[in-house]
Amino acid sequence: MQEALDLPPGCQDWRQTWPWPHALPHVVWRGVTFTADAMCEAAFAEHGIALPTGLGSAVAKRRAEFLAGRLCARDALRAVTGHAEVPGVAETRAPCWPAGTVGSITHSADFAAALAAPARHWQGLGLDAETPMPAARATRLAPQILTPRECDWRDRLPAEAQALFTTLAFSCKESLFKALFPLVQRRFYFQDAELADWQPEEGRVTLRLLTTLAPDWPADTPCHGQYVADPRRLLSVIALPQAHEPPRILERT
Repeated sequence: MQEALDLPPGCQDWRQTWPWPHALPHVVWRGVTFTADAMCEAAFAEHGIALPTGLGSAVAKRRAEFLAGRLCARDALRAVTGHAEVPGVAETRAPCWPAGTVGSITHSADFAAALAAPARHWQGLGLDAETPMPAARATRLAPQILTPRECDWRDRLPAEAQALFTTLAFSCKESLFKALFPLVQRRFYFQDAELADWQPEEGRVTLRLLTTLAPDWPADTPCHGQYVADPRRLLSVIALPQAHEPPRILERT
């Protein structure tokens, strides 16, 4: 088990063990829960984390989730590189990871987490946490999140599984964006990828690109991931290994 994080008041370590069913070699995970009202402004200076100018007037929760996410990222990077570095903030507001590393940060409600890994092993990592959608919200948002094929898939599921499917698709597509955007430097949206495979008993998913995002990332490229869900949150991860050959193209059925 990893050592406990050095955390400010109002922030607690969460599940130090790897949360997904299958390990990802060389990838380090950190997660915390936090109480925004209990995290004071002094914690930024005490922990050596600069508050971005754009967050100076943000509400306490937004500042707290930024701090919690950066604390997770710094500790994950320390485990990967031996140096306690804090990712900067790009113009796109995405984290800027130190040279030679890749990673991802997420926060949802009272939870924040980060992944980091050496870039020689992984091209990109995407991490997302979501509160499971209630059935009514999932039904309302499904047309924005799901492709027609995914809608057909959802409609064939038992009623009690449909909201989970929509939450899963949303989260996995968020993770995919975080993993791929640094590589393709192009924004893409929910209709540009879809779930091609879902194995609930294994906690595995595969997304298929529906749009060519770059020469190395053509339409029909598969992107593999994992998820874990409980009543409070769903965590998804998309991990893109360093490829030594062109990615296998999925045939559409």
